[in-house]
Amino acid sequence: MFRTKINAFFNPEQFQGWGKTRNYFEGWYFKVLNADASRAFAFIPGIAMDEAGKCHAFIQLLDGKQRTSQYHTFEAKAFQPKPGAFSVAIHQNHFSESSIRLDLPDAKGELQFTGNIPWPKPWYSPGIMGPFAFVPFMECYHGIVSMDHDLTGKLEIGGEMIDFAGGKGYIEKDWGRSFPSAYVWMQSNHFSEPGISLKASVANIPWVRSSFVGFISGVWLHDRLIRFTTYNQTHLRKCAITTDMVEVVMENRAHRLSLSVKRDAATELASPIQGAMQGKIEESMTSEVEAELYDKRNKTMLLHDTGRHAGLEVAGKIEEILV
Repeated sequence: MFRTKINAFFNPEQFQGWGKTRNYFEGWYFKVLNADASRAFAFIPGIAMDEAGKCHAFIQLLDGKQRTSQYHTFEAKAFQPKPGAFSVAIHQNHFSESSIRLDLPDAKGELQFTGNIPWPKPWYSPGIMGPFAFVPFMECYHGIVSMDHDLTGKLEIGGEMIDFAGGKGYIEKDWGRSFPSAYVWMQSNHFSEPGISLKASVANIPWVRSSFVGFISGVWLHDRLIRFTTYNQTHLRKCAITTDMVEVVMENRAHRLSLSVKRDAATELASPIQGAMQGKIEESMTSEVEAELYDKRNKTMLLHDTGRHAGLEVAGKIEEILV
């Protein structure tokens, strides 16, 4: 067990909850769009353990275009993670970094992923959490499995056969006890040209007897990842949220990232509170993110584009994260 837990720690895409029995959740987020982006879905498999130790596995299905969601529950024993690899089975459903196979009442089929772009994970900074990964009392941990990848395969959803060949996907995950008391999250890998992907989040992070506003963002620009994080000397210059818009500006010595998001109608999903999936959040998969990435050293605009079919969540007491 010890070797399994150590291996998982340095590979955050793998299951992290070995030995956990209560107050714990872990879930992966698979976003998939077909080639013309007319259909968009998120599949969220995971495990939930409440304060009393009552456990269940789950798969959430979000239809981003129809704005509907479903929550499928399974016995905890149906959740079968593989030690030493990112491979999770829930009954007849299977999830990994290279494929998903679904056997749900209204969603069946298999997709394959190629050309995955993972977040770097050197031993001293294992994944997107960076040095915070080594802090044992964090409320919620986060991981990026793939910023962008290509899809093949077909799914039958609601009686409709959908071909995902030529489509795009994205994979991330969360684990811990609860989602932050306030956060904004956004993601798009549908810009005017391929090879560009964006993920950004701002959250209220509990810390000992206080809290701070933490943030993590990454822009994959063709062949390099440009990072903006709490731990790499980036400053959060702005976080403004209204009923119509979200604006975020992050800046470090080399780059400035400005994001402006048009909020769209959102769909309710279950979220964790002390391990139990009793909370509610809302996610849109039809928002738009206007992104500007400026190279301060060379005084050039590296990116000025709009990310379409963007995922957007605005949750909790947002006054805690306004800057």
